[in-house]
Amino acid sequence: MSLLEINNATLKFGGVVAVNDLSFAVEEGEVYAIVGPNGAGKSTVFNLISRFYDPFAGSFRFDGKDLLKRKPDQIADLGIARTFQNIELFDHATVLQNLLIGRHRHRRSNFVQEMLFAPKVRRAELVNRAAVEQVIDFLDLQPYRNKMIAGLPYGVRKVVELGRALASGPKLLLLDEPASGLSVEETQDMRWWIDDIRKQMGITVLMVEHDMGLVSSVSDRVLALADGAKLAEGTPAEVQSNPAVIEAYLGAGAA
Repeated sequence: MSLLEINNATLKFGGVVAVNDLSFAVEEGEVYAIVGPNGAGKSTVFNLISRFYDPFAGSFRFDGKDLLKRKPDQIADLGIARTFQNIELFDHATVLQNLLIGRHRHRRSNFVQEMLFAPKVRRAELVNRAAVEQVIDFLDLQPYRNKMIAGLPYGVRKVVELGRALASGPKLLLLDEPASGLSVEETQDMRWWIDDIRKQMGITVLMVEHDMGLVSSVSDRVLALADGAKLAEGTPAEVQSNPAVIEAYLGAGAA
């Protein structure tokens, strides 16, 4: 059984078919990338998995569980975390505070216990702090831990968002254009982190990305989309050399 299984997924916005009878599976422990031109439906697939959208048709299963029976606020509890194209952080909180928010799904105390800072809450706080400190060390965020998000460079904020997702302790990490807006050096760092996230943390990665250099260097398999439908699936080299993919990117003359 695959970790994530999507079968015959279809999503329509009025007369526009955003995702068209799409099927694919992500195996545990792999890095799986989705590529395609702008408007191909890549981020829409992420929004379907996150339950922001309800599909017109199709099935979504994660770790043997039916995702369509879950609400958006229940997805993180299953072990799915994500980043966004447009960074979604709390600007007037520190890096440390933003990362601790990623631990919210592990909260098991009630309001009264929180108010009294009961022993159960203190023990959980120690565990959560330790988990966040590991992420800070992993992503080299020590110089920024107590700085406000609003004052940080774009590249650092991008890493903080990745850190918040990792802090939740996911089984599956959805990365929506992780290299977007990054410098060459920052993209290289992202490449190493994605590789280590899979190898050292044992987290499966599903990634949407335009940077084919990054895709080729970290991905086990690639899915190419156009107009919401599957064009090709295979290794990075197989997909990049596929005539249908070349035509979708560059036009019929190039193919």
